[in-house]
Amino acid sequence: MKREVIKTLDGSTTIQIEGWDECYHSKHGAIQEAKHVFIKNGLSLYENRTVSILEIGFGTGLNAFITFLDAKKLNQTIEYVGVEAYPISAEELISMNYVEELNASAENEVFNKMHECSWEEKVRLSDHFSLTKRKQLFSDIDDIDKFDLIYFDAFGYKVQPELWSTAIFKKMYDSLKSEGVLVTYAARGVVKRSMIEVGFTVEKLEGPPGKREMFRARKSQ
Repeated sequence: MKREVIKTLDGSTTIQIEGWDECYHSKHGAIQEAKHVFIKNGLSLYENRTVSILEIGFGTGLNAFITFLDAKKLNQTIEYVGVEAYPISAEELISMNYVEELNASAENEVFNKMHECSWEEKVRLSDHFSLTKRKQLFSDIDDIDKFDLIYFDAFGYKVQPELWSTAIFKKMYDSLKSEGVLVTYAARGVVKRSMIEVGFTVEKLEGPPGKREMFRARKSQ
């Protein structure tokens, strides 16, 4: 399917898959969405801690890069695992303007290294942040009690409902430590029911710009 790099309403870029009418990040603002969903309602819960994070859909690297930047402010040490079965191309990467839009030119090398580093290998990007990229289907994830926080950023339910199934959320539940948290931009009833079915406690929160609501789920055990 044809893919195109577009600008979102906050000036930051994303990739649009035209055949699906689906984007890697919100058209209403890629950076705004990432900060609201994953940082404000996820990462910020773990201030002054070591945090292990699993990202479902590494994609453009935006969520990982913002986490790298904000972890310094939150006094955190991050162990980050990004799962991605279909990495973006070098041409698409060049078109991403996150470093400029985040005023993070001093960390440009870090953003590039996030994409250039080898898959299946833990890479230390700073004293406070390590990254492991796994080229893997979400259905093949088999971690047990490993993560404090999951960024669930798969493509939307309307185009890939199988990624929002009870089977996938069971894998997410098993991957989390006790009291671990999963955050996602989604707020569909069918998604909530699947989360609850596998054991999550789910709360509905205010959504990012352009979206009324989002979910945060907790593993209480």
